[in-house]
Amino acid sequence: MSEDRSGQGGINRREVLALGGVAAATAVSGPKAFAASFEANELTYMTASELLPLFRAGKLSPVEVLEAQIASYEAVNDKVNCVTYTHFDTALVAARDSEQRYMDGTARPLEGISVAVKDEHHDAGWIVTQGSKLLADNKMDAPDVIVSRLKAAGCVLPIQTTTPEIYLSGVTWSELWGVTRNPWNLEYAVGGSSGGSGAALAAGMATLATGSDMGGSIRIPAHFGALYGFKPPVGRIPSGSLQYFLGSGPLTRGFDDMVMMQNVMAGPSFTAPHVGPKLDMPFSYPGIAGMKIAYVESMGLAPVDEDTKAAMAQGVETLTSLGAIVDTIEVDPGFGPDEVGEIFSKGGLGGPVGGDMIPFADRLDEMTSYGASFVKKAASGKYNGQTVSEFEQIVFDFYRRLGEQVYDKGYEAIVMPTICTPHVPADYDISKGGLVVDGQDVHPFGILALTAPWNFLNWCPVVDVPVSLSSKGVPIGMQIIGKSYEDMEVFRIAHAYAGRAKPMFTGDRFPDYRAS
Repeated sequence: MSEDRSGQGGINRREVLALGGVAAATAVSGPKAFAASFEANELTYMTASELLPLFRAGKLSPVEVLEAQIASYEAVNDKVNCVTYTHFDTALVAARDSEQRYMDGTARPLEGISVAVKDEHHDAGWIVTQGSKLLADNKMDAPDVIVSRLKAAGCVLPIQTTTPEIYLSGVTWSELWGVTRNPWNLEYAVGGSSGGSGAALAAGMATLATGSDMGGSIRIPAHFGALYGFKPPVGRIPSGSLQYFLGSGPLTRGFDDMVMMQNVMAGPSFTAPHVGPKLDMPFSYPGIAGMKIAYVESMGLAPVDEDTKAAMAQGVETLTSLGAIVDTIEVDPGFGPDEVGEIFSKGGLGGPVGGDMIPFADRLDEMTSYGASFVKKAASGKYNGQTVSEFEQIVFDFYRRLGEQVYDKGYEAIVMPTICTPHVPADYDISKGGLVVDGQDVHPFGILALTAPWNFLNWCPVVDVPVSLSSKGVPIGMQIIGKSYEDMEVFRIAHAYAGRAKPMFTGDRFPDYRAS
């Protein structure tokens, strides 16, 4: 459980390194130790693409990395509060098996790589609460497809991570698990609904993390964590719903890791009739010199703060330094800032997502304010087949407008902010609002206003990339948005960007757990 820790002091960079040294001594002192010169902060923050060659060469063991990440959890989770359940014993068994596989020459593609698993994806016997007291004892009988694939690829699964109730917020807090806080600055949000996964990666508790996205739930945690996140178009990765505007995807600390994880998770399954043939994403792409990209600030859906504007200018400069032609253009989506949440409700609550909520209607007093507000809407009878039909017409009109205003003018992709400000309180309530940006009130749903439209158009792939840190030390990310099913193009841009941008989790660019 979590409590308000806003008064706690931060951990400075020297203390983080000192913590790393202590954990490293623990991690590398056993009889099977491979590492001789890695501090634990190096082990916990190495990407999978960095770890795998070391594992294969016998210079490092998956057990050592996992032990260092467990030490990170023990050191900082009381501050961050991003974990629901730990599975350290079984994960250590799996890591030892991975260690042996490297010795035997039978290692699998992601052998020994740790994955933080969102409280949605699951192994057999795990409890999936969806962040709700109403599902506190919801034990799963069998693994889902994503976890099965990750395990088959050799991953170890040490933790499950927090979500907002029923995944229905862009920040992560619940009555069941408390407030999840941002390792970069504990006053602020980690995003949602995959917020616990994002926080766990930012805090060095795992190497990769699973996410899912219904209104920004991969991209917003990527933004707040200084991570790479991919919202695939519908039909790439199996999910437990046929509702087209939601789906799962990877959260990682590097571009290559995102590619590796996406390739493991993607592809058809007889549990998911909506998933098409697998698209394998390569690691290398042609350059972007001469490519026309449209920078769109907000489509008029939310005011954007100065820190975010400065970060977007930096992101655009990185792309233009690579030879891309980036023009600032205005886009009118056909709807305004006060309509985004209602459009989401028309499409979501009028279909299976809303239907799944109705049984909770007689237990509203046990729910969060925001969870109860969505359940009330779902049970009101207002949202039905008619509203879904209205939603579809809005979606058709939105994509037509994008064609006329962007793609017919020769632009091949869009870049834009992920959220209007990085300074969203950790306990922000999407049902009440109260956020002010540059003197302007933001609609309560406004924290999703720049991401949810791309779920309305969930055939469009979106990669979120880290750009910089705000004036208060909070990461800021940028969305790279492609035309329907043009995954290769957004990965092409993200690949070029990653090769040129100043990386996070190097030098002094680590979370310092400040609380200010």
